[in-house]
Amino acid sequence: MDIALSILGIIGFIALTAGTGVFVAVEFALTGLENSTIQEDTSPLGKLVGKAHQNLSFHLSGAQLGITLTTLATGYLAEPVLSTFITPLLELVGISPSASQSIALIIAMIIAALLSMVYGELVPKNIAITNPMKAAKITVRPVVYFNRFFSPFIKTLNWSANHLVRKMGIEPADELASARSPQELGALVRNSALHGGMSKNQATLIDRSLKFGDVSADEIMTPRAKVEALEKDASMTDLLTLAMETGHSRFPITDGDLDNTLGVIHVKKAFTFPTDQRDSTLVLDYADPAPVVPTSLDGDSVLKIVRQSGCEMAMVTDEYGGTSGIVTIEDMVEEILGAVFDEHDDTETETEIRQSGTSWDCSGLVRIDELESRLGYKAPEGPYETLGGLVMTNLKRIPVEGDIIVLPDPDINVVETNPLSWSARVTSMDDRRVDRVLLTPITPEQASAMTSAEDNNNLPLREGE
Repeated sequence: MDIALSILGIIGFIALTAGTGVFVAVEFALTGLENSTIQEDTSPLGKLVGKAHQNLSFHLSGAQLGITLTTLATGYLAEPVLSTFITPLLELVGISPSASQSIALIIAMIIAALLSMVYGELVPKNIAITNPMKAAKITVRPVVYFNRFFSPFIKTLNWSANHLVRKMGIEPADELASARSPQELGALVRNSALHGGMSKNQATLIDRSLKFGDVSADEIMTPRAKVEALEKDASMTDLLTLAMETGHSRFPITDGDLDNTLGVIHVKKAFTFPTDQRDSTLVLDYADPAPVVPTSLDGDSVLKIVRQSGCEMAMVTDEYGGTSGIVTIEDMVEEILGAVFDEHDDTETETEIRQSGTSWDCSGLVRIDELESRLGYKAPEGPYETLGGLVMTNLKRIPVEGDIIVLPDPDINVVETNPLSWSARVTSMDDRRVDRVLLTPITPEQASAMTSAEDNNNLPLREGE
């Protein structure tokens, strides 16, 4: 009978050690999995792993509970079983029975701890780190069932722990909050490019992708001045005409201006009507609601809203409730990839920044941060977001073609020629908007002379002066 109990005890010890291994493996596997890997696996077990990963905090707490219970049970069961085999051996070498029991218990405890640590924790941990998806698929089902059974207890423990942490003035964070930040990943990418691990173009693409979540809607959007729209009384024929002229497929429908946007329509809706009905069919009757996002909303949130909207377009509103522009999927793609041109685009006129000899021909709508990243000029803080706004602010009036000014001193300047100043000449206007500006690096002496001339004339310089 004693032998049978001992054998059962050993079997129980092995089973509990294996149970500890299951919980350890699922813990490391779930924390080591990437979302892309989970999404690629469409098998039933893969989907179960995905559900567990979405509720990571709960399942990791359950794994910790399972590890604790199996480890305690292993120690409780293994120590007396092992000591029954060790005690006689100690008595054979001449140790007294009372001392043999105590020594045997200590030795049994050490052996049980070592076996549990190696086979119940270290081995499963290394396997899970090496192949997290495979390990997760093997272990996730029993762990999910265990967590469902102990769900109330696990939730209570989580609530108690979080409550205590908050009392200490610390806000609890998700288990993966310590993963590498976009800034850290960006640094790794730049270091890799510097040492030849990837090309400059690859590094730029990855770096812009990582920074996408930090940009705001007003940095991504197409500004109001460049938005093509339809009036509420426009017909399907007008829609087709505008689409052919611009190459765009989606247009806001307005009542007077963009501040009164009534909806958005796609050109494909015009083709659902016979030719003889398009003149009499109003676009407003078939418009979709236009989602609205604030200028301050981050890029990731904007992308989510635009994708969910169905019309792949959103209106961008400023703090006063007015419309600043629109944001489309193409705008977000260009934020990551740079300018994307198709057969409808004029690359000569639409390129935001292009080199012209020793100067740079820039769009008036180019963002200030783009000037910094492309040319090294960092404009001082001010009530402007574009190069045109910077020029207008310094002129203190609506510019005219030929106006030349010295841009205000930058905070940094890392252009290859290392100039200390820039001159800006307005080359073209679009009504009251600055269309193109020619930026030229100049020496401090030239900047000082131009500034003195402006002060003496009390007027900005004109071309030829």
